[in-house]
Amino acid sequence: MPAAIDFHVHPATRECTEALAGPPEQTTNFFHGAVPLVSIDETAAEYRRLGLVAVLLGIDAETTTGIPPVSNDYVADAVRRYPDVFVGFASVDPWKGTLAVEELERAVRALGLRGLKLHPGRQEFFPDDPRFAPLFAKCVELGIPVLFHTGMMAAGAGTRGGGGLRLKYTRPVPHLDDLAATFPDLTIIAAHPAWPWQAEMLAVARHKANVYLDLSGWSPRYFPPELVQHANTLLQDRCLFGSDYPFIPPQRWLDDFARAGFKDEVRPKLLYENARRLLSETGAVPGFA
Repeated sequence: MPAAIDFHVHPATRECTEALAGPPEQTTNFFHGAVPLVSIDETAAEYRRLGLVAVLLGIDAETTTGIPPVSNDYVADAVRRYPDVFVGFASVDPWKGTLAVEELERAVRALGLRGLKLHPGRQEFFPDDPRFAPLFAKCVELGIPVLFHTGMMAAGAGTRGGGGLRLKYTRPVPHLDDLAATFPDLTIIAAHPAWPWQAEMLAVARHKANVYLDLSGWSPRYFPPELVQHANTLLQDRCLFGSDYPFIPPQRWLDDFARAGFKDEVRPKLLYENARRLLSETGAVPGFA
């Protein structure tokens, strides 16, 4: 059995980091150091060494960024080569319309990917926009969860005008809340979770049982007491460990988590039990019977 399931892992390639967070000088400034760029083989070796399963996330923000996508075939190939390490999530560009819906179906049915990752900030769309309802209806039909970036984003951070990027797309209320209400059978995972609108995100998760929180993007040493309190109590069955690799190393996250005030009886839920239960709905989980 793996020590934990890291629910938020990106390929550590230049194309992926730039699509998500902008050029190297921006990511270096935002993360207070250069983000390591390594091969998928090196990533697999690191996660295997740590005894972790990684949920590997693609990204397609081609319409708004001009950057070629980290393709679903790339993610699926990594899963095929390292089935003991990776679970793959697809990404599609929602602005591609019918083509996005068709690509998602191909990624799940033909490639075996197990969820969908979207970044409303980089892809510049509101999740509750009716134009994208067919994409989420397809997710319900396929029985897969959707993981959304929420809150502050690295791309554009610290630059004049934020590089023209707008945080309004990543606010949970009303956008994710409306989506969760419109599609009650859609499992939504909100990543990071939504700072500076963290209280809103906690309220949405408390109100909507189809909403989970992935705790990636911050070191747990900086988690505010309200987040720790909810993860320890009311939301202990719907919070997930995520690092945001390669931007945050998983070992650093886990070391800080061990000192962050989480209850001993809750830690196993956050580290693997909740993720195992969620992923088991779409197939076997590496390392688990």
